Amino acid sequence: MSGAIERRVITPVPTTEPEIGRWLWALEDTRRRTKERVAGIAQSTIDWTPDGLANSIGTLLYHIALIEADYLYVDVLGRTDDIEELQPLLPYPDRDPDGRLSVVHGITLEEHLHRLDTIRQRLLDTFTSFTMEQKERPRLLPDWGYEISPAWTLHHLAQHEAEHRGEIGSLRALAEGGPSPA
Repeated sequence: MSGAIERRVITPVPTTEPEIGRWLWALEDTRRRTKERVAGIAQSTIDWTPDGLANSIGTLLYHIALIEADYLYVDVLGRTDDIEELQPLLPYPDRDPDGRLSVVHGITLEEHLHRLDTIRQRLLDTFTSFTMEQKERPRLLPDWGYEISPAWTLHHLAQHEAEHRGEIGSLRALAEGGPSPA
């Protein structure tokens, strides 16, 4: 065992409200762990879909980014228009006509990470100036059949990414022939 001590301390992201900074730290910690899970991964592993399963790692990385952008722009910011600035980053729909995640192949890890980083920065830029009242204020989305607050969005995005990170770890272990990571 080395003499280095691992720090397990929440260091809030600088924001106008410390509580929001703690939520953003949780999102950033989730992303850090996702990036660790895919570090050094081969392109063939990113694109591989095992028999009997529907998603590749590349598909899941794309989906994580798309869902984060959707929740930010639609649920938090209330945008309902086509967001042209996102088109180059997110050229594929989330799902195919059968309701499965759109298959995403041939995109490098660097491209996936750039997409994730760009969308995350937009989320951070949005939330760093939020007040507590803005974070808690729900928005009614009748077309979707729900009411949602930015606070719930932050919770959901961290959970969504963590769940898919587990799936990514299992896919990588299967592709590389090793044990599934803890």
